[in-house]
Amino acid sequence: MSIYVGNLSYSVTQDDLTKVFSEYGTVTRVQLPTDRETGRSRGFGFVEMDSDTAESAAIEALDGAEWMGRAMKVNKARPKEDKGSRSGGGNWNKGGGDSYSRRF
Repeated sequence: MSIYVGNLSYSVTQDDLTKVFSEYGTVTRVQLPTDRETGRSRGFGFVEMDSDTAESAAIEALDGAEWMGRAMKVNKARPKEDKGSRSGGGNWNKGGGDSYSRRF
């Protein structure tokens, strides 16, 4: 399972997160998504640790903790939602007249 870490400073690096979380166990992976256009950090990331015990300890200790001038939001990551499976059959929009068109 992965840990979601939100409300991060835009200057945080993967090494910074690894150092903080390694106090609670072995960090196996860190991801910091970046904005496609600017390349800047998006202010959140994901940390994977080698055990559930380590993850739980890190979440309990770090959720709400102030780091680099911000109060971190730390919890178990939820699976990514499939944006294409909305109720109503997708992205159908009524065009002019009585016809319907679908955007791709």
